[in-house]
Amino acid sequence: MSNDSQLSRRSFLKSGVTSAAGLAAASSVAFMTQPERVFGANDRVRVAICGVHGRGMDHVHNYAQLKNVEIAAVCDPDENVSQERVAAMVKHGIPKPATFVDIRKLLEDKSIDAISIATPNHWHSLMGIWACQAGKDVYVEKPCSHNLWEGKQFVAAAQKYNRIVQHGTQIRSATAVREGIQKIHEGLIGDIYMARGLCFKWRNTIGHKPVQPVPAGVNYDLWTGPAPLRDFTQNRFHYNWHWFWAYGNGDMGNQGTHQMDVARWGLGVGFPNKVSAIGGHFMFDDDQETPNDLTCAFQFDLPDGKRKMLTFETRHWIANHEAEIGTVEMGTPEPRRKTGGAALGPLAGGHNTIGDIFYGSKGYFATGDEDADTYGVWLGPDQDPQPPVHAGTELAHYANFIDCVVSRKKENLNAPIEEAHISMALMHLANASYRLGRTLNFNPETQQVIGDSEADAMLRDADRGYRAPYTVPEDV
Repeated sequence: MSNDSQLSRRSFLKSGVTSAAGLAAASSVAFMTQPERVFGANDRVRVAICGVHGRGMDHVHNYAQLKNVEIAAVCDPDENVSQERVAAMVKHGIPKPATFVDIRKLLEDKSIDAISIATPNHWHSLMGIWACQAGKDVYVEKPCSHNLWEGKQFVAAAQKYNRIVQHGTQIRSATAVREGIQKIHEGLIGDIYMARGLCFKWRNTIGHKPVQPVPAGVNYDLWTGPAPLRDFTQNRFHYNWHWFWAYGNGDMGNQGTHQMDVARWGLGVGFPNKVSAIGGHFMFDDDQETPNDLTCAFQFDLPDGKRKMLTFETRHWIANHEAEIGTVEMGTPEPRRKTGGAALGPLAGGHNTIGDIFYGSKGYFATGDEDADTYGVWLGPDQDPQPPVHAGTELAHYANFIDCVVSRKKENLNAPIEEAHISMALMHLANASYRLGRTLNFNPETQQVIGDSEADAMLRDADRGYRAPYTVPEDV
């Protein structure tokens, strides 16, 4: 790796992949819930980070900046990764943490206050539920679930065991976006009737990878966990697992979860009533199963008889910027660069357009991408631009989690599991609509698809099933 010499967001030890964590034990294991800890003024919250190949190292970077946090342990089934990451942490002045391969052993450690999950998606809910049962608080990366039913079970566990559970949709802690969402809720752009989530992010082909022996130092059984145990290939392993239904949820369940969440948040709605999605895997002949281009529509029928609309789009290749998202104009405070009165193309140094647009009776509002806490507003029939607003972002999300762990005030979480489950349900419903090739009518009260048992089965992963003993419990 070439970036071990510096600590910065999305660069500290990041090799572009997200690993599985030290994965868990049999569902029959009974964890003993520890007594509620009361934190003193000088106490530090002891956090264990599960999954340190990629995104987990962003967790390390952020927790290391919080004075009342101790990174007590890391857990990963790839011992090659954990050894390398621990060595790099020590090199950067972070005290050496304990290491685990199996989260079962980690959860038995009563000195651990919280776990921070950065594993592949198929482990998020199960690991989070077991942590709640073991009396640990949880920070869980997006999406909080691999299917709709898992999310429902995760919510139930957090409530039953009275745990603090923060979801990794960190835009909820972004100062400028929080301010902007409040303003549009107060009427800045009038009556909001529609939101659009945009995930136009360049994704090249993953090619074809052959079956090969499991690398030395990798506990592949633990890595696979609840998913079917398949022959090992590099494409089903680090990072590229995102593009296989057994482990990931496509780019809508990866990058797009942030924009889906912001769109629903700004629109001020809960579960949808109707969902339809169409798309496909275009251009490339490779191993990927999930679509790389997808267009989704969600309908929300409100109690007052009104209706709202949310659309979401992923594109994997060449796409235009919209509402200045992904340009210097939206993304940074640099002077606007114009040619003949029009903004130049991809001015922010890349080709991604990642953000949200809200449409109201008085104008429209747009937020920037995940690295630019910013928003812009255009009002009136002439779309007069208002001054853009910029502020800082991600560290506040981890600080908010730790503050709530100490205070035990769930109501102060910026991204509680209950809100996360609703936003991720949109993603799961859209993927099911795409895979089944039909519109789904959804009952928000029962959280079931109306008159479609096949869709309901898919939303429980019945098409994939759980691999014993790594099973999400029916009774949490």
